[in-house]
Amino acid sequence: MSFFQKLTFFLGVLTIPYLLGMSGLFFGHSPPILNGAGGSFPYPLYSKWYFEYTKIDPSVRFNYQPIGSGGGIHQLLSHTIDFAGSDSPIPDSLITGSSREVIHIPTVAGAVVIAYNLANVPLLNLNKETLSGIFLGEITRWNDPRIVFLNPQATLPDLPIVVIHRSDGSGTTYIFTEYLSKISQRWAILAGKGTSVRWQIGIGAKGNAGVAAAIKTINGSIGYIELAYALQNGFPMAAIQNQIGQYVAPSMESVTKAFPRSFDHKDFRISLTDSAEEGAYPIAGLTWILLNINSTPPLRLECLIKFLSWALTDGQTYVLPMDYAPLPSSLRQNVLHLLEEVRRKNSLSAFPWSQRRSCWLLVGKECKISCPNLAIFKNK
Repeated sequence: MSFFQKLTFFLGVLTIPYLLGMSGLFFGHSPPILNGAGGSFPYPLYSKWYFEYTKIDPSVRFNYQPIGSGGGIHQLLSHTIDFAGSDSPIPDSLITGSSREVIHIPTVAGAVVIAYNLANVPLLNLNKETLSGIFLGEITRWNDPRIVFLNPQATLPDLPIVVIHRSDGSGTTYIFTEYLSKISQRWAILAGKGTSVRWQIGIGAKGNAGVAAAIKTINGSIGYIELAYALQNGFPMAAIQNQIGQYVAPSMESVTKAFPRSFDHKDFRISLTDSAEEGAYPIAGLTWILLNINSTPPLRLECLIKFLSWALTDGQTYVLPMDYAPLPSSLRQNVLHLLEEVRRKNSLSAFPWSQRRSCWLLVGKECKISCPNLAIFKNK
């Protein structure tokens, strides 16, 4: 190499840090974006988590679209997003294979509440027969003797019952219809359970917010929404008879009591509906972040693991104030252990975080600088 070639190379090396700094790579002006989509059930909490976490780690940004659990699952399995939010678990047939290994990371629990619009009826009791009868279209008026019998303290009007349900693929729908399928054989046959089902009656609305708005607008309406939306809109909520005969109102305490005393420490697809535990609210459910660990690029997976580990520890301080139920300590510890196992298997685990982030940013800008580890980062 001639003297001038050596000089040119040396000056080029000195110039690289300046150019990278000007482009914002080392100073975080153009942080990578982690794309997610899915359930609207946890969206208020997730938005808060994303906002708070980026204060701690400005090297990442989140873009999460609350399109419903069904849409999030579809996009994750189509490899168009980095993670999905879902209130419904994915069956084994869809989560294993050469290009996918989806793991369920529970984040919090919540209640699906039965909200209604009836003047001067602040308290309402519903048992299994009346609740399934209303949503099957077999009980059509509020003064039906079966409802009156359960509510002697209330003056129920001679008014049609207007059922409001979700029109989009929804994990909230999954939790509610899983419960109805457990308590009513007729419901299980006619409608079944899922993020979308064959509704027998009612008006469809999109998202928890859409159902809440419809209930607020229509006198005599009843529908199912996530607890936070019911509280924020000041809806009265029915107390539901649980498996051991107690009428239980939805609350953080009654949701927490729905957790089973034992669970599979590797598979966190845990059902909370129709719990047999004392004081348990029967229409409760988990919400999960879904990760496709076979197809997610290593650095994106690493960022998601770091975020979820924070969400399950320091991030839990935001859970109760936003009307969600935190996971029991034993469950959180098992989930954190799984995340650590996934992290150790990640091909980038041998490299320091600062080096991983620098290489990610370089590749993200399609920089052609020679880097001995660049091949690992080529898919960032």
